[in-house]
Amino acid sequence: MNSLFRPLSSPVNKVIQQQLLEGMTYELIPLKNVHDQSDFLPANSTMSVTCSPAKTIDDTLDLCEIFSTKGHTTIPHFAARMVESEEHIDRIVNRIKEQGIRTIFIIGGDADQRGPFYDAASFLRSLLERKPDIDTVGIGSYPDGHADIPESSLDEALLEKQELILGAGYEGYIATQMCFDANKIAEWLSKKRQAGISLPCHLGVPGAVDTKRLLSISLRLGIGHSTSFLKKNRTTVFRLLSPGKYDPNKLLAPLSNQANELKIKGIHCFTFNSVDTTEEWRKKALKKISS
Repeated sequence: MNSLFRPLSSPVNKVIQQQLLEGMTYELIPLKNVHDQSDFLPANSTMSVTCSPAKTIDDTLDLCEIFSTKGHTTIPHFAARMVESEEHIDRIVNRIKEQGIRTIFIIGGDADQRGPFYDAASFLRSLLERKPDIDTVGIGSYPDGHADIPESSLDEALLEKQELILGAGYEGYIATQMCFDANKIAEWLSKKRQAGISLPCHLGVPGAVDTKRLLSISLRLGIGHSTSFLKKNRTTVFRLLSPGKYDPNKLLAPLSNQANELKIKGIHCFTFNSVDTTEEWRKKALKKISS
């Protein structure tokens, strides 16, 4: 079978790039500055709210409730290892319905296991058996691999989660974890398409974040998992510490050329709660495209 992958060329598909930037999802973290930084979001934004290992799933849903009252569309992250019991799932499903949430995002998570679920697939199976009143389920994916999980296991899990989502009658998407190599992302996604992964892809793109701040927050998120973060993200850390400022356009622009054939339909922007600088970058990028 011929590969869909071809080395990325220099011309940029400005129409696709503009569509991706205009429909960008902003990821925010439950840190102290989350409310101040949310003020920089465009009106009626789509925002995803992560699960912090230092907090609870209810904390994530509480933030979603606050932000939805401000006119934003919210996507809560549910980390399987932070789910305490089957009864906890019932409470989650009820809160989803009460808050009118239509999209959720499922991950395994880095927290210590608090209940019966070790990975995203086992939690997703129990959750979907309850037929939650939602439209779409997002799941994570790893173009750069995972230090603690073999590639074959990642592939099997991705297919399993896709089958669970589609089999239950929901729409879905995959969001890529941080990777700074556009060619690697394109090649990985090409292989996944050949292997039967049909869900649309949302590119996981770090926003315009100060390097030191990005690394600092990344380590703080783990609270006791700093070594794990560094182990799983060696390439990311080295890239961030290398000379030259990180520019999100260097990742997004080349991938716009193959967006249609690789089913890249959105951007999942890791703002690291630097919404102010990230939104400034997005506006400048859109202005440059239209000029």
